[in-house]
Amino acid sequence: MQEGNHVATDRRRDILEGAARVIARRGVRGLRMEELAAEAGVSTALIYYHFKDRAGALRHTLEFISDRAERYTSDEDGTAGPHDARQELVRSLLLEFQDVPEVRENSTAWGELRASAIFEPELRGDLARATLAWIHDVATLLGHILPTVPAPALTASAERLTGLLEGLSTRWLSGALPLAHARELMREAVHVEIQRLSR
Repeated sequence: MQEGNHVATDRRRDILEGAARVIARRGVRGLRMEELAAEAGVSTALIYYHFKDRAGALRHTLEFISDRAERYTSDEDGTAGPHDARQELVRSLLLEFQDVPEVRENSTAWGELRASAIFEPELRGDLARATLAWIHDVATLLGHILPTVPAPALTASAERLTGLLEGLSTRWLSGALPLAHARELMREAVHVEIQRLSR
């Protein structure tokens, strides 16, 4: 029985990875169940079994993308202590600017999902929740750096930083901004936000 669950989990992950690739390549509107099945190497019936419908597949793909980003930007080994909070914040934001396939795909798919939410209202709630979780994570890191700053100020700063990161990422991925410059602008933004919060 346990082996069957493992196979089901692997198939589900294959479908979500395939969905992220299709969305990154063709956008949300280009996500068709038949194409997703071919990309993931599964039947369309299996996709419907795991996700019920296209909206379910999109919702779970958004969760998958968010979880994957959290994995490659978090302090997995727990090495960053309180004295490293600023370094950890900068590191977590800059890890969104890696010229590796997984990060490029993830960032592109996130941008496609955000753009599609303009036309597909059913995506808005899930996207808003994922964005709020990201803002909360950044605000928490800022709070470790400046523990006496009120939560609303930390949240506003985190909103600015994550919004800037999304914009810089789009420019980098589209070739309008060199990677090194995007990373430098992000570093400077963190410095500016910390200075602003320190006043």
